[in-house]
Amino acid sequence: MAKKEHVSETPATAMLKAHRVVFTEHPYEYLEHGGAEHSAAVLGFDPFTVVKTLVMEDEKARPLIVLMHGNRKVSTKNLARQIGAKSVEPCKPEVANRHSGYLVGGTSPFGTRREMPVYVEETILALPRICINGGRRGYLVGIEPQVVVHLLGAKPVHCALED
Repeated sequence: MAKKEHVSETPATAMLKAHRVVFTEHPYEYLEHGGAEHSAAVLGFDPFTVVKTLVMEDEKARPLIVLMHGNRKVSTKNLARQIGAKSVEPCKPEVANRHSGYLVGGTSPFGTRREMPVYVEETILALPRICINGGRRGYLVGIEPQVVVHLLGAKPVHCALED
């Protein structure tokens, strides 16, 4: 039996532990620009259940987080309409890093440096379990999707586009 790789604590796992959230750890070899599709393939998960954490901003440069299926893209037009913004666009990587406190590719919605509104693609909440970034590149945690609503106040939206 393979030895379970220990991953040191991150702000995300510290927050999950502080709230007594049960989670599983899934380290994998990180690939630059591999994204959720890569991590799903390496770990043997359905990319629909691997949730990516995207840091975006509205027209006033106010940051927000969008949680999306690993094999879907965000319709920024639909998202903006639903959250009452004129427009929404992805942050530049260095801006996303500054807001979240994480490196792009290792961004978790938990334990962010700055508190931001969180929006979750509503179909994610219907899944029995999801894998989401645990606060480090090459590291996912498995949780029940309702955790994002209970801990982060994530608001359901419908903004997924097929890849």
